Amino acid sequence: MHTFPFEKIDADKTIRVVSTDVFDTLLLRKNKSQTSRIAEAEAAFSKFLATHNHDFKPRELVKARRLAQQMAYRALGIGGEVGEVRLYDIVKRQLQILGLPEEFIQARLDIEIEIEKTSLVPNRDLSAFLRACRDKGLATIAISDTALSADQVADLIAHFHGTDVIDRVYSSADVLASKRHGELFRHVMEQEGVSAGQMLHVGDDKVADDQVPGALGLQTCHVPRHRMVRYRSLANGAAVRSAQMLGEITARAGTVERCTDPTSFGRDVFGPIVAEFCLKIWLYAQQAHTSEAPAALLFCARGGAGIREAYERVVARLGLPADVPRQTLMVSRLIAARMAVERRSAAALDEIGREFEGRSFADVFRALAGPEIEVHPNWEKPFVAADFYTLLESDAGRQADAEIRSQNVLFRRHLAEISGDAKRLILCDTGLYGSTQRLLAAGLPDMSLETVHFARSNYKGFGEEHFARLAGLVVEQDKYDPFRIETVVLRYWHIIESLFEPKVLSVKWFETKPDGNVGTNSADMTYPLGPELLNPLLSGVLSYIDEVRDGRQILTESGLAWRRLKQSIIFPAQADLAVLDVRERSVDFGKVDYVKAIREQDRTGLRQRLVSVRSSLWKEGALCRDFSSFRLPLLLALEMTYSLRGMSARISRH
Repeated sequence: MHTFPFEKIDADKTIRVVSTDVFDTLLLRKNKSQTSRIAEAEAAFSKFLATHNHDFKPRELVKARRLAQQMAYRALGIGGEVGEVRLYDIVKRQLQILGLPEEFIQARLDIEIEIEKTSLVPNRDLSAFLRACRDKGLATIAISDTALSADQVADLIAHFHGTDVIDRVYSSADVLASKRHGELFRHVMEQEGVSAGQMLHVGDDKVADDQVPGALGLQTCHVPRHRMVRYRSLANGAAVRSAQMLGEITARAGTVERCTDPTSFGRDVFGPIVAEFCLKIWLYAQQAHTSEAPAALLFCARGGAGIREAYERVVARLGLPADVPRQTLMVSRLIAARMAVERRSAAALDEIGREFEGRSFADVFRALAGPEIEVHPNWEKPFVAADFYTLLESDAGRQADAEIRSQNVLFRRHLAEISGDAKRLILCDTGLYGSTQRLLAAGLPDMSLETVHFARSNYKGFGEEHFARLAGLVVEQDKYDPFRIETVVLRYWHIIESLFEPKVLSVKWFETKPDGNVGTNSADMTYPLGPELLNPLLSGVLSYIDEVRDGRQILTESGLAWRRLKQSIIFPAQADLAVLDVRERSVDFGKVDYVKAIREQDRTGLRQRLVSVRSSLWKEGALCRDFSSFRLPLLLALEMTYSLRGMSARISRH
């Protein structure tokens, strides 16, 4: 029980408005978690759909709802928490990816409110305080950071407290501004016609209800709930989610068959995985794209060009709105590095130092300025990142610096041409660290750039300042975790890059074509790509998408597909080697170096074979090839090692 501050009202006669938070303040939550509430609501919605001749299992509805909600909040967070997620939009997108009529949105929203009514209890001490404030002639208002509309919140308040407690309700979902960032309080003060000093705010959240309004000048009353309430809710959510995961595992149980050729592997395994990734991109972009800040999806060459091939087909096949503009961005780490070098960014030194370790300044010169320009003798010495900018600004570096700036002019022109009127530029690429995002953000600080990846991982050990604007829509983790099946891609990341990259050169330089347009050294990668540029794995993915019935099929089949992918990467057979060995991978960054996914076979001795395995990018594939007789026990031992590491990491985090 809390004592509410009548003394502040009496002592300070300037108070004209008393505001309260809603959830866990005016309306107290029971121990039922959001996970539990969603599961209960989708079960009820499943019954509703059955009466309208739509047969959907609750777990199918839950997965689509969870996906729509996760991507909405991810886009909100990456965008700097500007705006708010609305429940209406979440439900609308959930129905869209499932192919359900939008006329069912209101029924689903009504179910959500009814579930909320069974999950809340009134705070009668606070309502008594608010009634007393009204008796003194003060306005009483509710302010909530919520996905619900003000009308929905008002309905809940009236259900528990009647209509004589709150005069008006303000919802972040309606205003598209939050308490946590202060804008909702500013909006309320303007609407109520009061200054900060004329408001008293009551709420449970230390930041949103105390620190932020206090910094704005409001008087506050912080009324936190007991921490055991949160613990019980977390326990409830964990129990419900565990049951859901068990159901998902059971649903995708079945024989995991081996594919014997890349096209069938692309269709049966990567098909559902990539299609689900494309749904996540679409959901993310729908949240990011607003009339006030229109967005554009820029698919980064080369890998992004392959992603776009799948994305465009998923959107068309499922009949999803394609209102967010899409373009292919001709970029590479080398192009982005030039932008960062022009601004003398430390991020560029990180990347160049890593790529040219043990090489000369002349190698860096040729990569950044081009092979045709004569190298000054001062560049013919071992590369030291800390000395690079000094040399670049010397007489010996003037020509290289001029060429870098000239290239950057052409890239800015290309970027402006494909961006149009967009205020929020969403780069789409494969992953992992996000060097392109980091370097472009350093080189173009005045632009709103963000990136969505298949996976995000700081395998380089560099700074993570750009991670605030970088989302891994499928995986966000530094290392493989045996308990999270999607992280299996971190064991053999090169297969994901190889899957999406067309058979073209990396973008190294720009040039002005005879017609005046900006071109590059690489092939034209605008959509659609020619079939001859697609590798067999991606061709298989596209054939899956071309035949998919609806989003439910994608969400259902992706679970089994992940099992099949994990088996092929972690416990490969000879058939998997033939399908997944990507052979040589280009290092790029202005160099002509290549690395092999599986090192050349060395049969001269056991030690040499073990060294070959350890230095391979796909260690399991190397074990399968070089130790075929002992393949299974060696692979099991390797997986056990990773499992122990994963368990140790989980224990240390908690």
